[in-house]
Amino acid sequence: MYLLSAAEVAVLKLTEPVPLTSHPAAVYLGSLSQGSQRAMRSSLNAIAFVLTDGECDCFTLNWSKLRYRHTAAVRTALKQRLAPTTVNKMLVALRRVLKEAHRLDLIEMTDYTKAIDLANIKASGELRGRALDEDEIFSLIESCLAKRTPLDLRDAAVIAILRIGGIRRQELADLKLADLDLSSGSLIVRRGKGGKRRVVYLTAEALGIIQDWLNVRGSEPGALICPVNKARRVELRHFASDGDGIYKLVRERATKAGVKRFSPHDFRRTFCSDLFDSDTDIFTVQKLAGHVSPSTSAKYDRRGEETKRKAVQGLKLKKS
Repeated sequence: MYLLSAAEVAVLKLTEPVPLTSHPAAVYLGSLSQGSQRAMRSSLNAIAFVLTDGECDCFTLNWSKLRYRHTAAVRTALKQRLAPTTVNKMLVALRRVLKEAHRLDLIEMTDYTKAIDLANIKASGELRGRALDEDEIFSLIESCLAKRTPLDLRDAAVIAILRIGGIRRQELADLKLADLDLSSGSLIVRRGKGGKRRVVYLTAEALGIIQDWLNVRGSEPGALICPVNKARRVELRHFASDGDGIYKLVRERATKAGVKRFSPHDFRRTFCSDLFDSDTDIFTVQKLAGHVSPSTSAKYDRRGEETKRKAVQGLKLKKS
């Protein structure tokens, strides 16, 4: 189904190249961390594709020509095809690009205000992804330590950091050896979401697994987690900063361990959920996870009705 006529699509196409410093999409993407750039560029490409029936991407679409009828049509089209959370993320990207277009004096305030006046899609309330149970985590680690090849020890270190540190896959890919302090058990995430720095902490058990990897990796400066080639040699370089290599690594390890499919972010869900289960306060969870606000952390709380029932049992109406 076409959203726009051929004549309307023609109006939305850039007629000539625009310098990156004057291109709304380029300016917006340039303000993001490397990890976020790929996801948001994909979102903008999808929006441009939907609007022009595949004729434009985010750099060939003339964002300054978008009006409310265009953005409303995009919202409706995306709502029919994608999950609410995904659509809302894409709408964030759309609003931000139009904001840059306004800042660059490419779109009038009235048109801009109308174009971004889009309500988010209401989610069903169901939690995304899943938390891993202890048996699954044990199986993953055991599958890595069974043979103890350089690749297996590397994968065990990855699982230990994701599970105990609760960090994002992009953050893991960016870690350097210097970010790890074995004496204090701390790990510095220097470029978290939004470019924010934070410190996470690892257990003695996790540090022991990481030390096994370091015995293979060596003490040379550089990436903490490195690729291992087919000759079982460690290549002292980072995985791609978008975290795709870490994603594939985790998926492959799940298959080898016979664990139901999951994503690296499910380790993060497990991390937050387990902290909540141990009655860690929400502000501490927020700091450890690197969330902007406690409300984001609250979305990871997977405690069920039984937890809520028990929480009120200590409340009293009469003197004991």
